[in-house]
Amino acid sequence: MDKISSGGCLCGQVRYEVQGPLRDIICCHCEQCRRSSGHFVAATACRKANFRLLTHDTLRWFSVKPGERRGFCGACGSSLFFESVNGERISISAGSLDQSQGLKIAAHIYAAEAGDYYQIEAGVPVAADGRHAVPLP
Repeated sequence: MDKISSGGCLCGQVRYEVQGPLRDIICCHCEQCRRSSGHFVAATACRKANFRLLTHDTLRWFSVKPGERRGFCGACGSSLFFESVNGERISISAGSLDQSQGLKIAAHIYAAEAGDYYQIEAGVPVAADGRHAVPLP
């Protein structure tokens, strides 16, 4: 039987589960992620076919550009998801998981847009743009 991971927002009104493996964490330093989260975003991901919303009455979606959207809780404001609407994956804020799952940071992307108030740790692949080699399980 596949592993089941679960998570949700701060107030508990949005809950989800993933059946199967999660991708290791990618840290995104783009301006959109920094503005939506207040810092850079650390996100895991899974295939949409393995993702299921359990409760979602307060889930809201915000689109910055056509075909891409960010999911957040309209009650507590937790930043939860990012997806390309027609893509095969959904990115999940790592901090919203109930358990740490043993994931590790595997890459940093959009490092050229990183805030000047922090340093990206050494020893992890860094890309100035959005390209990375971290596979989706």
